[in-house]
Amino acid sequence: MADPAPPNTISLRAPSKYLADPSNSSTTTGDPFVSPPLEWLRRTWAVTHSTLSMWRSARNVRITYLPYERDPTANDNLVEYEKQNGKGGVKRVEGIERPDAKVPGAWTWRGKGLLMIASSHWEVLGWGERPLLGGVGDMGEGVERWAVTWFAPTLFTQEGVDIYSDRKEGLSKETVEGIIKALKELKDAPKVVGLVEKHMQEVDISLPWKEGK
Repeated sequence: MADPAPPNTISLRAPSKYLADPSNSSTTTGDPFVSPPLEWLRRTWAVTHSTLSMWRSARNVRITYLPYERDPTANDNLVEYEKQNGKGGVKRVEGIERPDAKVPGAWTWRGKGLLMIASSHWEVLGWGERPLLGGVGDMGEGVERWAVTWFAPTLFTQEGVDIYSDRKEGLSKETVEGIIKALKELKDAPKVVGLVEKHMQEVDISLPWKEGK
């Protein structure tokens, strides 16, 4: 079966914990949720907005998904970020994640090395591609890819929502506004709506990124 085409409209589903049947969820536009193909997801994403407090003191937060060599359905997950003041090097958090057997577009992450005892669950709430408009007289300059992810609460963090962009400089204003609007329309997940309204903030981006080792 061919991979689904990336949606060109912004629509989101509620996290599975708020749904009676998470295996068959619909989105804010009433369409069935379709998981992003692995090939589409596997790239480096800039975290542009988040409700999570741990990113308030960081900048240039990015997450890279790559195939895990021992299991083609799993991902190697690398999170990199810098201190907001720019001092020091690049911080790294590495893990392996496997797809959830019951929830489409959901993953169980476990850390590597000393973080092997740590685990978390996260889900894609929405994803897609939108045309990028250029200057006056320009018909456009390609597309911007976006994704919205939800993280279940852990012993150390509350549940949270991140917005991703495949562009280092982040998403266009129109795309961000469309995503925030859709998040506030998640009627099945009022707690998520509250998180977005109270805690969603931009994550600092200061180019160029420092390169990790």
